[in-house]
Amino acid sequence: MFNIPCVIFAGGKSSRMGEDKALLPFAGFSTLTEYQYVRLSKIFTKVYISCKDKSNFSFDADFIEDEKVSSVFAPTLGFITAFNTLKAQKIFVLSVDTPFLRQKEIEKIIFADNGNADAYIAKTDESIQPLCGIYTKNLQKNFQKMLKENTHKLGQLLKNTQTTYIYFPDTKPFLNMNHPQDYKDALKILTHY
Repeated sequence: MFNIPCVIFAGGKSSRMGEDKALLPFAGFSTLTEYQYVRLSKIFTKVYISCKDKSNFSFDADFIEDEKVSSVFAPTLGFITAFNTLKAQKIFVLSVDTPFLRQKEIEKIIFADNGNADAYIAKTDESIQPLCGIYTKNLQKNFQKMLKENTHKLGQLLKNTQTTYIYFPDTKPFLNMNHPQDYKDALKILTHY
């Protein structure tokens, strides 16, 4: 098991899904968030859930509620709050809607961390995966500046800081659910998973 704190980001707006995807039922669990929490707790010694309001969830976990400073739904605020709460030098982050990422992909990212970068981020032929990787506390000032300027593009942050990208030829583990059809597809994949 890995000692780096794992933070599941489950505080997004889910506007494309039309409902809060973090609360959708998944794989026999009442919510996708609980599914992610249970399975990642077998890989990491400590798992936290970054969210807007922990009362939305009906299971016991370590929740990190966004500081009540604005109506920002971007992960920027989640990063600031997570680093302030955990006092950790680095965290492993994963979006709640990426349920097929396996231990072997997580290990590849963690083993790529040589201490020389601000972030270690998964990348496929399709795109970079900003909410799948390691962020260090070195970026805390950047996140605060982004929040202040109301700019929330993680890709831009990664481009302008010391980022190591870890390449994965297989895109399937990085399938995320943004639209209702993605959710239906994920439920189909589950039957063969």
